[in-house]
Order: sequence, then C-alpha cells, then structure tokens
Amino acid sequence: MTSYAYGWQTPRVVYHVYILASASGVLYTGVTSNLERRVMQHKQGLLDGFTKEYEVKRLIYFEGFGEVREAISREKQIKRWRREKKLALIKGMNPKFRDLSEDFVR
Repeated sequence: MTSYAYGWQTPRVVYHVYILASASGVLYTGVTSNLERRVMQHKQGLLDGFTKEYEVKRLIYFEGFGEVREAISREKQIKRWRREKKLALIKGMNPKFRDLSEDFVR
C-alpha cells in the first residue's frame, strides 16, 4: 500500500493460516500476522488454552495471504473440514509431517 500524501510505502503484511500438531496427533488451526512469533509462543507454552493443554507445538502446515479477511476465511474453512481432509492438505505440502518451524532463520 502506498501513501501518496506522504510519499512512503508501508511494508506489506502477510497473514498466515497454520496448522500445528501434537506428538499424539492432535491438530490445531490458527491465523496470525507473525508466524514465527506465534509458533514460538505455542512452543514455549505462552498461550493459554487448547494448544497449551494438549501440547500442540509442531508447525506442520501454513499458507500466506495478503489480506487478513482472506486468511480468516481460509482458517474457518479448514476448521470446518473433517480430519481426513486436513491430513490430505498437510500431506500435499509436508508428507513427512516434519516441524516446519525448524526452517525458521534463528
């Protein structure tokens, strides 16, 4: 987005829909504007609720979007899916279900 009044550009924000898994196979779907930070919050147990209770910490899938509405819509769509369909989506990107956050630059 360019602001013509001031002649500067704001950085483009990327929103991510992501799926995390626990060691026992529990899945969690979420949306964020900062994937690396959010995944680290899950891994460190900083977010109370479902993911902390079930130790859902491994990033196994994500998609990027330029608009927050698109990301939220996709998150809701995936959350409505049966487990089998979610697993097929994950396998298309990450057939070995490895923790994709291991690729984050540290």
